[in-house]
Amino acid sequence: MAWAIGANDAANSMSTAVGAKAITPKQAVIIAGVLEFAGAYFFGKSVTETIRKGILDPTMITDPNVLVYGSVAALLAATIWLIIATKFGLPVSTTHSIIGGIAGYGIVYAGTAIVNWGKMGQVVLSWILSPIIGAIMAYFIFKALTKSIFERKDPVRSARIWSPFWIGLAFVVIGTMFYIKVLHGKDLKTGVLMYGIPLGIIVFLITYLLIKLRFPSSDPFIGVEAIFRKVQVITSGYVALAHGANDVANAIGPVAAVYAVATMGLGGLLVPVPKWILAMGGLGIAVGVATYGYKVMETVGKKITELTNTRGFTIDFSAATVVLVASWLGLPISTTHTVVGAVIGIGLARGVKAINKNIVRDIIISWFVTVPVAGLISAAIFKFLMIVG
Repeated sequence: MAWAIGANDAANSMSTAVGAKAITPKQAVIIAGVLEFAGAYFFGKSVTETIRKGILDPTMITDPNVLVYGSVAALLAATIWLIIATKFGLPVSTTHSIIGGIAGYGIVYAGTAIVNWGKMGQVVLSWILSPIIGAIMAYFIFKALTKSIFERKDPVRSARIWSPFWIGLAFVVIGTMFYIKVLHGKDLKTGVLMYGIPLGIIVFLITYLLIKLRFPSSDPFIGVEAIFRKVQVITSGYVALAHGANDVANAIGPVAAVYAVATMGLGGLLVPVPKWILAMGGLGIAVGVATYGYKVMETVGKKITELTNTRGFTIDFSAATVVLVASWLGLPISTTHTVVGAVIGIGLARGVKAINKNIVRDIIISWFVTVPVAGLISAAIFKFLMIVG
């Protein structure tokens, strides 16, 4: 499962950097692999939910074997679907795959009453909200960035003033996101004041000095892209680190559930996660990125629309901002869907013709079938395990 997450979901983190040619695919898989593992092992949660996202009513599961078989079924179902999607280069949500798998085995075991349909409704809402908000955010940020730099009478002077501002602002968001997503902090105000603003100011000053010293006045457009190329590697790297810290639970949650049953009985909804399980999850994700991540990287980074470094930076900035605000408001948001939506938003900023509509259509279809397909596969596997077990 961790391998499949790496090949599909984690590959999103570096896709814009590859598409904009900030780094090569080989460099991307190395950077993403290292940072995904570091995020999972050093910052992954030490406690995870055995029944993810409250999808099932835990009071209706009294037999520890059901949790074991169900967890295995959900894990295998999500893995199978992720591998199929990755084979066709389609970026799908790992969380939605796991949720579909959990709902599938739950319905087979106890009928539809066991499913929290309110939570399932939130999942459906995230299908709609994530790409739309991501696209809107990227569209307006890119328009503002373009007008503040490229469309001015003196692009060189504008770039010297506005590039540090945009980059510094992005790092305010990244610093705050680091506190909430990687360090698992709860207070947004603390994240902004203690992490976001200090980091943003430092990056603003560094960028301002670098531009003043090294900005090539002969070609402002190349100069601006060169600045954002370096920044984009950092923003994409942050996304990989945060993904490892946050989404490794999708791979290890079911494993932790089986481990908890084996060592302490049912053990409740929250179980401690040993470091070796975190390491397994992180290593699996890293290997997945390195061995098969190029397919999804190519789709998101190259096939939807043409990316440059400023566009790639805008996508990372927009996606991070949307996820941060959604976390603060408690809205269900899929990072994968948000990133893809942001890529589409960048394409729309250049005109509808700049978007590969066939690829977008295939991606949207894959999103809508993720939960039901994972659910059906999980139901079949769970039924088989209950019969032979």
